[in-house]
Amino acid sequence: MCEEPEQPVLPIDQIRSRLAHAATSPTLRQHTWCEVVRRAQRLGDPWDLVAVGMTVPMLRRMLSRLACPAHLERAEVEQEALAAVTSAVSTVNAVAADVARELFATADRAVNRLVYAARRRVEKETGHQAVHLGRLTRSAARTACQAVSLGAGSGEASNEYAVLARAVGAGAVGVAEAQLIARTRLDGEPMQLLAEERGVSVRQLYRHRAAAEQQLAAYLHHQVRNQ
Repeated sequence: MCEEPEQPVLPIDQIRSRLAHAATSPTLRQHTWCEVVRRAQRLGDPWDLVAVGMTVPMLRRMLSRLACPAHLERAEVEQEALAAVTSAVSTVNAVAADVARELFATADRAVNRLVYAARRRVEKETGHQAVHLGRLTRSAARTACQAVSLGAGSGEASNEYAVLARAVGAGAVGVAEAQLIARTRLDGEPMQLLAEERGVSVRQLYRHRAAAEQQLAAYLHHQVRNQ
């Protein structure tokens, strides 16, 4: 248990050093986590942000080992982990010796639920074959789109935009979905900008794009197979 009297308020950089340094003893590390979380719960800003910020290095290491589906954006996974930690900081037992372990376990559970739900959603909406097609990243989209364009023999420019236009014409994706793919994948516009423009959360927009890309992938696969 971390029931010792509160330590003098440490500078944030010293807290970071304690938690990050390999030479920090497990006992000191535990007490430091307890104190950070306790101050976050009692004092609020900025200690709530400090507590979440201190988890980022460990979360990154955790997520780097996570086997995510290809169609699930890494940014969405990171947001889910941070959201879980942010919520847990205000509710976790601040005097428990394993307070840090509970924070990271909460993030791990949230991320694994997200990954599981994403896999189930894709399998349900697009079938098992679409899962193996994976996400259409920028380079993958270019390769697939060029293959369809070259095979069409219509004289139309061999580029991704032309294929997106044909996909819209065929009803494979909607205009808004095609614009979302083009602007973020091909033009490199940030998702945050489009989310604000469309009045939705970044997380929702990632899901919209993932669904649209799966529809586009199925359309391209069908076109190539039938040429």
